[in-house]
Amino acid sequence: MSESTWRSAVASISAIRAIGQRDATKLRKGRVRTTEALLEQAASRRGRADISARTGIATTDLLKWAQQADLMRVKGVGAEYADLLAASGVDTIKALRRRNAQNLMVSLTQINSKRRRVQRLPTVEMIQGWIDAANDLEPGVTS
Repeated sequence: MSESTWRSAVASISAIRAIGQRDATKLRKGRVRTTEALLEQAASRRGRADISARTGIATTDLLKWAQQADLMRVKGVGAEYADLLAASGVDTIKALRRRNAQNLMVSLTQINSKRRRVQRLPTVEMIQGWIDAANDLEPGVTS
């Protein structure tokens, strides 16, 4: 992927809400310090196995976190919205592409009312923008 595609994805590994302090420390010791590094290294099954061997973190967790880092590349989707999207079942760029903005808004509202994940819900226009942006991105997680 081009450098400009990655630029928006660079954040501290601890920005991903699902990564606890203990796992963030393990990742840093395993040379994974940013969401960019996580996505680069955990994009493939082999990469996740390599990180798992270095850190002791399960490959299933690494996949989930890499998918959230991938969602964070979508313009307007930060860590909080990536967490909310994942909680509503939208865990990949491909899944976001297939969604209807109005229906996704309903789902996000329901999820957020049960467990307050974000202070401010996105608007339907924001969600449509995410869907449009996702259509312009190649997924970073390949397998």
